[in-house]
Amino acid sequence: MFIATLIAAESIVERDILDAIEKMHPFCEVSGWTWLDEGRAADIHFNGDVDWAHGVLSPYFDRTDVVIQPAAHREKKLLVADMDSTMITVECIDELADYAGIKPQIAEVTERAMRGELDFAEALDARVALLKGLPERAIDQCLEERVRLMPGAQALVKTMRARGAHTILVSGGFTRFAEPVGTKIGFDRRIANVLEIEDGKLTGTVTKPIVDSSTKETTLLGAMAELGLAPEQTMAVGDGANDLAMIRKAGLGVAYHAKPIVAAAAGARIDHGDLTALLYAQGIARADWITA
Repeated sequence: MFIATLIAAESIVERDILDAIEKMHPFCEVSGWTWLDEGRAADIHFNGDVDWAHGVLSPYFDRTDVVIQPAAHREKKLLVADMDSTMITVECIDELADYAGIKPQIAEVTERAMRGELDFAEALDARVALLKGLPERAIDQCLEERVRLMPGAQALVKTMRARGAHTILVSGGFTRFAEPVGTKIGFDRRIANVLEIEDGKLTGTVTKPIVDSSTKETTLLGAMAELGLAPEQTMAVGDGANDLAMIRKAGLGVAYHAKPIVAAAAGARIDHGDLTALLYAQGIARADWITA
C-alpha cells in the first residue's frame, strides 16, 4: 500500500481530489482518501504503479506538492537536516561575505557548489580564504541581522522530537551559526565546520576535516546504527548537491526548494510549501503539531 500526500500552498477542493483519483485508475487501485487538514493536505491510499500515480497527480494540482511513499513506517524516527537554505532562509557564508564587501563574488561560487558544479571542500576553502581578516564580531552581527528560520522549521523538529524522533542538524556551514540556530529550532545534535579565528579576526581557514557530503551521509548511517533504525524509518532533507548522498540513503529523502540536480534525484520534493509539509508527509495533522 502507498500513500500520496497532497500538500497545497493555497487550497485543494474535494472535487479536484476525486477527479484526480479517476485519472489514476488505469494503473492504480485507490482504496480511499482522507483529509489531513481540510483544504490544505490530503492522503490518497492506493496500490499500483507509483511512477504513474506521480505523473498523474503532480501536474494536476496547482501549487501543490505531492509526496508518494509506502504506507509502512511513514512516520519517521530520525531526521537529518541541512541548515543553509533549508532550516534557515539564507546561505550564511554569502551573508557573512557581505560584511566584507564581496558577497557577489562568493555567492556565485556558493551557487555553483550547491548545483554540483564544483567540489564542495575546495569551494569552501576558496570562499573562506577570501574572508581572511574579517573581524569576528561580523559573525554575531550577521547572525542577528541576516539569519532567519525557515517557516515551519521549529514545528517540524519540535513535533518530531515530541513523538520520539531523534533530530540532527548537519551543515557544511559553520558552528558559529549552526549551534545557536540548531538550539533555537530544537535539534538534538548540531554538526558543522569550525571557522578558525586569531586575535579577533578570521584566519581564512576552517578546521579539517571539512563537514561535507560524506560527513552528512556518515552522520545519517551512524545515527541509524546507533538507534537501531531501518532506512525506511529515516528522513533527510536538504537543497544542495552536498545533501544528495544522505538524501539517497534515507527512507524519505526530501529535496526542499532545491537545486535541479537534487530535485531530480530525491524521492520527494517540496517546491511550494514550507517545512511543515514534512509533517503532513508523515501523516501528522496540524492539530498535532508542537508550535510553542
